[in-house]
Amino acid sequence: MTFSELGLREEVLQSITDLGFDVPTPIQQEAIPHLLKSESDFVGLAQTGTGKTAAFGLPLVNNIQSDYDLTQGLIICPTRELCLQITKDLENYAKHDRKTAIVAVYGGTDIRRQMTQIKQGATIVVATPGRLVDLIDRRAIRLQDVKYVVLDEADEMLNMGFKEDIDLILRQTPEEKNVWLFSATMPKEVAEISKNYMSNPLEVSIGHKNQGNVNIEHIYYAVKERDRYAALKRLIDANPDIFGLVFCRTRHETQSVAEKLGKDGYNAEPLHGDLSQAQRDNVMKRFRERTLQLLVATDVAARGIDVDNITHVINYQLPDDIENYTHRSGRTARAGKKGESLVLINTKEMYKIRSIEKQIRTDFTKGDIPTAQEICGLQLTSLIAKVKETEVKEKDIEKFLPTILADFEALSKEEVIKKFISVEFNRFIDYYGNAAELTVDGSRDRDRDSSRGERGERRERSDRDRGRGERTDDSSKTRFFVSIGKRDGLNPGGLLRLICDEASLTSSNIGRIEILPSFSFFEADNSHTDKILNMVNGSNYEGTKVNIEVTKKKAEPRREGGREGGNSRGGYGGGDRAAFGGDRKFGGPRSSGGERRGSFGSDRSGSGERGSRSGRGGSGYSSSYNKNN
Repeated sequence: MTFSELGLREEVLQSITDLGFDVPTPIQQEAIPHLLKSESDFVGLAQTGTGKTAAFGLPLVNNIQSDYDLTQGLIICPTRELCLQITKDLENYAKHDRKTAIVAVYGGTDIRRQMTQIKQGATIVVATPGRLVDLIDRRAIRLQDVKYVVLDEADEMLNMGFKEDIDLILRQTPEEKNVWLFSATMPKEVAEISKNYMSNPLEVSIGHKNQGNVNIEHIYYAVKERDRYAALKRLIDANPDIFGLVFCRTRHETQSVAEKLGKDGYNAEPLHGDLSQAQRDNVMKRFRERTLQLLVATDVAARGIDVDNITHVINYQLPDDIENYTHRSGRTARAGKKGESLVLINTKEMYKIRSIEKQIRTDFTKGDIPTAQEICGLQLTSLIAKVKETEVKEKDIEKFLPTILADFEALSKEEVIKKFISVEFNRFIDYYGNAAELTVDGSRDRDRDSSRGERGERRERSDRDRGRGERTDDSSKTRFFVSIGKRDGLNPGGLLRLICDEASLTSSNIGRIEILPSFSFFEADNSHTDKILNMVNGSNYEGTKVNIEVTKKKAEPRREGGREGGNSRGGYGGGDRAAFGGDRKFGGPRSSGGERRGSFGSDRSGSGERGSRSGRGGSGYSSSYNKNN
């Protein structure tokens, strides 16, 4: 089947030809003919890299009436990066339809400029949920004429806590509309959206539901916890031509690992929620241009990274929610190519591998961390191959040859080769000279740990299910006081993101959230009290220090300034920032630490972050906890 057989307009087909597309992918073959119909609610389940953007983008551009200036198409996605990527793709699809105006709206940039763009005419709007809610609150966007709503990466938006925002947005759109939902996995929350907002949708699943990309090889390595970073370096060194992503759970860990890799001579930079949009754009530009070899990222920051030819995804730590593993691994093996997803675990985490295997319907291979001798051999082979492939510029080097030959006259051919190889190779010999093996036996694993692991999996799923919605009087929850509120630009999504990122928690661990003008409250599982106090208390939110205390008792919703605090839970603001320093050449460890360059800003970023910082009032609220105790 070709694109011309799918029923698309000639202008759209011309754009496809310009892009070099030939044969539609399976999800495109199934989706496009259906989405061209007047009534076309749709649920598409397919992994990242299978062509989902074109599957909804081509029919959306095809269906939009170019002579109608009001917003007809709305695409909602979880992060700024994905928002920008989709916008770029749609502009390519609409290249020969000059009247189609596509506008991206997302946090971390001037909302007034986005308001102006919408006012000038936007037939298609691509938005992150938080920023779109901002625009709705300001009455800067009209959704009454929307005919098509696309929810891309629906599972990730719900996992990030955007359920309330999505409900609010969909209520602003007409009842008579087409809803197209695309997702890599199908948790029950995604199914509920389908039930509540769609009418007899066509459901297409490429492979089994939640199944991983068959072109990805999944390998796990069991190491002692103290050897995790050393094992990471060995995996990188064992793949000299690696171009990959390293995933960590929190912003702090992401920053720490990236800094360590930089000091050890690797071409690596971080991407996480404490970095500005300009810095994020800088690093992503370098990564796309392949002048950056390794991107160390959090799950939220990496959403929407659509970069071809990523060879490896390395899970420095597994995600708290196993469904995120599918999104991580999907960054590689795009467009039918092969890729590897490598996982580092300690000996107590084997049950997580079993849980993921059930989720993606794929078996992991147990790998051994490469030995020092193996790494040196691989690096040597790679170096020789590069030397042999190097182009010799005969005319340019000719005038220098007499001097060069004279300098090497006393050395034999064999000695010259040894010295040239040693220029690059000695550092690996020096570094790994006395290195011990790092692999441990994680195979007590699959049988003895299985029952405990399955119980743990059921317990985690139960906790996640319980975590949905508000809780008002739950003895399993601890209530916390937070020293900042709406006047500091805080909203439920921003607070949820701060807690989850700093304390390595998921949204299911957090209960009721109340944002008041000068301070806030939230509830969390009792088991995470110490972690929240130790890791979130004293952290920074948009340049303001955050103090968190346990309240003496669970109070009724308070009133402040005559207004009762809200009790809604929100989603992550989608606010990811990035900062990056000087360039480095690709390469392995170096004997002396390299200089670390780059600065990290504190620009506003969350697409769900609203409000102005006009001052903070004291709460006068007593607590039973003192961090110095």
